[in-house]
Amino acid sequence: MNQPLSMTCFGRGEATDGERTWGFEVKSVNHRYCDISVRLPRLYAALEERIRKEVAAVFSRGHVDVTLFCRGSLSSANRLELNQSLAGQYHAIFEQLQRQFGYADPPNLALLASMKDVISEIEEAEDFDQLWPILQRALQAALQEAMAMRQREGGALKEDLLARLNGFRSVVGRIKEAAPEVVVKKAAQLRERVDNLLADVQIEEARLAQEIAFLADKVDISEELVRLESHMQQFEHFLNLSEPVGRRLDFLMQEFLREINTMASKIADPAVTHLTVELKNEVEKMREQVQNLE
Repeated sequence: MNQPLSMTCFGRGEATDGERTWGFEVKSVNHRYCDISVRLPRLYAALEERIRKEVAAVFSRGHVDVTLFCRGSLSSANRLELNQSLAGQYHAIFEQLQRQFGYADPPNLALLASMKDVISEIEEAEDFDQLWPILQRALQAALQEAMAMRQREGGALKEDLLARLNGFRSVVGRIKEAAPEVVVKKAAQLRERVDNLLADVQIEEARLAQEIAFLADKVDISEELVRLESHMQQFEHFLNLSEPVGRRLDFLMQEFLREINTMASKIADPAVTHLTVELKNEVEKMREQVQNLE
């Protein structure tokens, strides 16, 4: 069954090249756009664009943190280099000091090697084209695990939202049933007020009927109910798609509130107002869940 994906997930994957084990951790939380943050050891910064491309193929929304780690030495590609000229200068100075002050011990290798910059560690970049297939396997494993979690979370959110939508639809049905009674009640209230205010004045029934018809039109919420039903059908349809639908669902939540507010302002009846408040509360709960969807 098709279903939306959650933006909240975690995945971890590893691959080995013999001496070292490479791994990726992928974490994602809610975000309006697709925001990818990649954390790499300094020597591997050149791989960031390749990693971003792999991640962007899987995520369309969410704040995604991607971290590369390695079990083993990252410096295996480095080498040591001897500065012969500097070592010769240190050696000459040691011999001069020995002659000048009459030291019996000649300069030794340990002392010479400990001098600054005599022996340097030279960073040599690895062959990234050779390393990338290994890192790519680890990254894909992490992304697959993250995707599995997104699917599980998305399925749970879909079930919850459909259950809430059914409850929402039930309350809308109660408002639909109550609306005609509200019109009748308001018409009776209008007639009673007119009778009380103009007890000794003859009122034309045609004129009064016209005012009652105007009142009935003013409190008519049939258009809002039709639009709400359309929004609910679209909401259910989007939940059955296997593509990013979070923004569309969030937009529908705004439209739900728009129609609810219009109905509440038109009818202004205590019983219906109570039901519209119930609808608003349910929309807010649905909106919180929708904002977790990609």
